This record gives sequence, structure tokens and C-alpha cells, in this order.
Amino acid sequence: MSFSIAKMAKDARKASFSVANLSTAQKDAALSAMAAKLVERTDLILEENERDLVAGKENGLTDAMIDRLRLTPERIQDLANALTEVTQLPDPVGAIADMKARPNGMQVGKMRIPLGVIAMIYESRPNVTAEAAALCLKSGNAVVLRGGKEALYSNLVIAKCLHEALVEQNIDPNAICVVPDTDRAVMNELMTLSDDIDLIIPRGGEGLIRFVTENSRIPVIQHFKGVCHLYVDAGADIQMGLDLLLNGKTQRTGVCNSLETLLVNQEIAEQFLPLAAKAMAEKGVKIHACERSIGYFENAEAATTEDWDAEYLALEIAVKVVDDFDASIEHLEQYSSGHTEVICTKDYARANEFVRRVNSAVVMVNASSRFSDGGQLGLGAEIGISTSKLHAYGPMGLESLTTQKFVVMGNGQIRS
Repeated sequence: MSFSIAKMAKDARKASFSVANLSTAQKDAALSAMAAKLVERTDLILEENERDLVAGKENGLTDAMIDRLRLTPERIQDLANALTEVTQLPDPVGAIADMKARPNGMQVGKMRIPLGVIAMIYESRPNVTAEAAALCLKSGNAVVLRGGKEALYSNLVIAKCLHEALVEQNIDPNAICVVPDTDRAVMNELMTLSDDIDLIIPRGGEGLIRFVTENSRIPVIQHFKGVCHLYVDAGADIQMGLDLLLNGKTQRTGVCNSLETLLVNQEIAEQFLPLAAKAMAEKGVKIHACERSIGYFENAEAATTEDWDAEYLALEIAVKVVDDFDASIEHLEQYSSGHTEVICTKDYARANEFVRRVNSAVVMVNASSRFSDGGQLGLGAEIGISTSKLHAYGPMGLESLTTQKFVVMGNGQIRS
């Protein structure tokens, strides 16, 4: 029997009505069961993930993509922990806010409600399958998950575990749908099903996200790329700056919150850059340096305009010396992708000005860009990061997967 994405979307729509009416206790019990099932089936998940890893290496996936694809017992446990953490988060569904009395005595407020059915289109990240499912379930939504072919076996076995848990909890398993056919034609049809799908969230490379944005008939949450910057201010703590640079660039390179550009104030460049060069060399980081910084690095390449826009997702970084604080802001205004920007400074006023003037989704003072993550920012597992300012901006947690309806409480008022 051939697979039908249209039928899957309709099944998800039907399931969304029952999921929207689950109590918080029911949702949390299901999430706990899902987490336990993932740990229980660790060996099976690793077997299927290995099939994906072998195929990925044969097909020439980059090291960054292989890292995103790989599951380990520790990562599966982390995934289960993330689902358990979602049970501890406040349930936004049904919350009524801003209830105010009108002159005629009516009470008018807004209630949070689920969006309905959310479609996720993503690459090489089997963790997204479980995390997105958990967040959608907790926020009362059904979800259709279309992963890439490189993670097909991993995604399907994770879905199998989640479905088993849902059935045990008497919840329609169609609330979590994983597309088993990775043909591009299926994805293209998915993006036309506006009667049954309310929102599409793509996660992956810039090419995928632009393709979805340009071809979808359904609203799309956009996050084209993460060109994250660290600006080291005049008079900054040198060791702190080095720590932020090393952690942001080398702790995990293949993720969107890793650093891609280092900006250094000219007043501190002579002190900071020799140490940065040594630290980067020890980690094997390739440097793309501007004319004013290239002399501090061995074997650095001269930076081009394209480097200021580059999302390397590898052990590479662009380095630029700027005249002053205002020059750093001007650089960000021109080249920021709207993801995450960091300032290292001892100047409280300068820090406040950076926060006020930089309009990226996450702005940090003296903290690693690697904290630009839903779990680290207190949202629990995140479903994605929005760098478009409509509806949601930045890491998206539970509240971002709901909308609001007006609630009016009267006692017989009629309009004259």
C-alpha cells in the first residue's frame, strides 16, 4: 500500500482535536512514558542509528552532519531527560491573561490555545523527532515530522517508541506522525496541505529553509542560518574573552549557536589576539582574518566579504579588528543573521547599550553563545529558533506553539 502524506495530515488533524483537550496530568504522564520508552529501547535505537551513520559516511556527509546524526547512550538519556523536563514546565494551554473590565461590565481577556497541527521539516537530527513531539504534545498540538533521508531509520525507531508510549496512555498515536517516505515530491505535497496543517517549522541548512519558505502555502517559521558573533570590548577581561571564544567556537562546532565571527576592539587587539591565536591553533581552528588581524595568526587566510556572512559549522572562524564599539554595532547591523550576539566587557553602560542596540533573537553579556538554546534558557527542549520577528523570536518553547483567542464574559450585554 502506497504512502499518502495527505492521509497522514488528515489523521494528525483528527488527533489534534483530542490532544488539545488532554489535561496537563495526562500530557505529563504521556511524556514520562515516552522518556522511559526511549531509555528502555536504547539498544534498538542505537542499532537503527548505526544504519544511518554507515550510510551517511558512505554518502560523504560532513563531520558536522555526522555529529548531528550520531546517537549515543548518553545522548539518548539526555533526550529522555529533556522530555522529563518538559513535564516540569507550566502548561500554557488554557491560561487566561489580561482579563479587564469594559465600561459596560463585560470582562475581556485572552486564552492560550494550541496552534493545531505543526509540520517539522528537518535534516540529520534524530533528537528533533523526540523533542518536537514532546513540545507539541505538551502544548496540545499534533505534529507531522519529516526528517531527512540521512536519519530515516533513527527517526522511525524513535517514532515507534513514542507511539508505544502513547498507546499505553490511551492517546491517539497519530498525534505524532513521522513521514516514512523522504522523496522530495512528498515534502512538496506536504507544504500544500493548508487545510490540515497550520504551521511549518524547518530546521536545517539555509538551502532547505529557503526552499520551504519559497514553496510553502502554509506559514513558515524562518531561521536561515546562525552567524553568531563575539565582540571583545576595550578593557575586557582577557581570560574571560578567551574562555567565551573557545567555548563558543570549539565546544561543539556543528550547531547554529557556535561562534562564526570574532570582533575585537583595536584598543585590546594587541593584548588579546596573540593569546587567541595560540588558543585557536591548539584547537586546529582555521582563521579567516582581516588585514589588521592576519599578522597575529600563522597560516591564516585573508578574509573576504563572504566570510562575514559565513556559517562555517566547522573549526573555522572569521576575525576582524574594529575601531570602536560603534564599529562593532555597524558590523552586526550589516552581517548579523539575527541569531545570537555576545559582548565581552567590564563596562556596565557599554553592556546595556549593546543589549539595547543589537536586535538579534538572543543578546548576551559575558556568556557563551552556546547558551543560546531553549533548554539552557529555561524553555525545556526547544522546537527551533526563529530569526523572523513575527509570532516568535529566538528559541521556541511551549508558549511559542500556542496562540491566543479572545474570551468575553458578560451578563446579558447587547450592543446598541
